[in-house]
Amino acid sequence: MTKPPEFRTLGCRLNAYETEAMTDIATAAGLRDAVIINTCAVTAEAVRKARQEIRKVKRDNPSARIVVTGCAAQTEPETFAAMGEVDLIIGNREKMEPATWAKLSGPDFIGQTEKVMVDDIMSLRETAEHLIDGFGTRARAYVQVQNGCDHRCTFCIIPFGRGNSRSVPAGVVVDQIKRLVDRGYLEVVLTGVDLTSWGADLPQAPHLGDLVMRILKLVPDLARLRISSIDSIEADPMLMEVIANEPRLMPHLHLSLQHGDNLILKRMKRRHAREDAIAFCEEARRLRPEIKFGADIIAGFPTETEAHFENSLKLVEECGLTWLHVFPFSPRQGTPAARMPQLQSATIKDRAARLRAAGDRALAQHLSGEIGKTHQILMENPHLGRTEDFTEVSLNEAQETGQIITATISGHKDGRLLA
Repeated sequence: MTKPPEFRTLGCRLNAYETEAMTDIATAAGLRDAVIINTCAVTAEAVRKARQEIRKVKRDNPSARIVVTGCAAQTEPETFAAMGEVDLIIGNREKMEPATWAKLSGPDFIGQTEKVMVDDIMSLRETAEHLIDGFGTRARAYVQVQNGCDHRCTFCIIPFGRGNSRSVPAGVVVDQIKRLVDRGYLEVVLTGVDLTSWGADLPQAPHLGDLVMRILKLVPDLARLRISSIDSIEADPMLMEVIANEPRLMPHLHLSLQHGDNLILKRMKRRHAREDAIAFCEEARRLRPEIKFGADIIAGFPTETEAHFENSLKLVEECGLTWLHVFPFSPRQGTPAARMPQLQSATIKDRAARLRAAGDRALAQHLSGEIGKTHQILMENPHLGRTEDFTEVSLNEAQETGQIITATISGHKDGRLLA
């Protein structure tokens, strides 16, 4: 008997969205007996995990055809072409095209096409528009509004995996969200590679704040809207106004900060200074006192001294960060940072651990401050949900997944609130 295609997703929320779209396309095309692995390339560790996942999938599914796609497949197809477990490598452009899956849906597609189907992503000028009906979970849905990045941070390989920045027109975004709300979703998350660049390539160059305002106005039945990771230096005035005045926009932002020292930020080719990050957090908190922040921070960037690193540690308190996503620096071949003087791995590991410890302390302080407060909690499964500011909550009594309930916080344990 043949089986429908199985997808494995590694990496970001945008990958999760694209996996849902690929599932619809590949299933409609009639693809069978294949496992598709949608990879991430943000770090060398992400690529290592992709290779590990491929080997595991082949052990568990020895007769399945293995297709590798995603950012790692786009940036280093030769790595996966050299793996005996892999039958086909598909680029980020090709994976979103129905013609690709139609071509692969015959019973003997291996051998009928080249092993590597990866085109020049930089030649892509538009983002494919796909309307999806939902996700495996009923808790929340992700909607792609932007792809690619025009910036060239010295540590980042992602523009070479995703191409230049491309925006999904606002009307398409609104239609997608209406579709999801009609199917019962109460929360939608806007995703992209560089969200705050949305609109720059569209007529009249609208901003992300304009899109958010339009969604909230035109989809009145949407209960909760979230924004995923943003570059705070590019937050536009309308976005700040929406943060201040729209309760349906959830009070949580994940910031792409990357470091807390100005010299390292300059060597990273970032567009903000530490003072900009601090000022943004202060202003957002003034506008919306209950807002909480997460942040990406890299530990052990080339040339980073102890004094430089201390400025990153201080940023946790100075910005009032609640969640840290710490990346131990790993050089990505082809990026300028890979050619800079590297730190010893032990130093990088130690600094990453110290940053994570600072994040743990910040989270514990936040959780303690929530005891006794009442929250609207979106249930992700019968016993786990998230508050408006994205804090995890464990509940003793089972609840219906995908529903929003009201509960009072009684304590916290293992990084989660209890209710």
